[in-house]
Amino acid sequence: MEGTNPVNKKLAAALSGGAVLVVALSGCSSKKDSAPDPKLVAWAKTVCDAVPAQDAKIRSANASIAKIATDSDLPPKTAKATYSQAFQDMADGYKALAAAINGAGAPPGVDDGAKRQQDAAKNLSGLSSSYAGLKKQVDELDTKDQGKFAQGLRGVADQTKQIGEQSNSGTEALKRLEQGDVKAAMAKQPSCQVAATASASATTG
Repeated sequence: MEGTNPVNKKLAAALSGGAVLVVALSGCSSKKDSAPDPKLVAWAKTVCDAVPAQDAKIRSANASIAKIATDSDLPPKTAKATYSQAFQDMADGYKALAAAINGAGAPPGVDDGAKRQQDAAKNLSGLSSSYAGLKKQVDELDTKDQGKFAQGLRGVADQTKQIGEQSNSGTEALKRLEQGDVKAAMAKQPSCQVAATASASATTG
């Protein structure tokens, strides 16, 4: 029978950049002394307040999959349940972030703000749908035959890699949203600072 551990490692590697998107959204470590428009600060609070919980959810999902990669004797049923929950959490996390950006509306007083906001929300919603699709794919895997299960996981890993490329475009969309005064406004939000600190700790750790 074919072991699932090499596939687990492939999946963990494919997902390793998953939290980078949240880092982009919470990337407010470079603080500015200038005082942004109070309306823009209020907008930033609406977005930033949604970040820490979803950041933690997405990171936890990544961590659970990374943990599986180190266990060569994990039963298929346990692996399936872990992947299913992780992909569900990632789908929920990105959906909530998209909802926060949608709900905040266009950042006030920002050139092209509406388009930048809509692009970022659209990318996050797309990622949410992609991870929901992965969960469905995992839920349909046959755990009775370890060889078939490993083969099915390989397909999931390949799909995850493609979603990683989609994540890169999402990161770029968020970076465009956060340029200039938007970044300065987000830097003043304690909730974004918490997420940025968590991101830095995870990177150094």
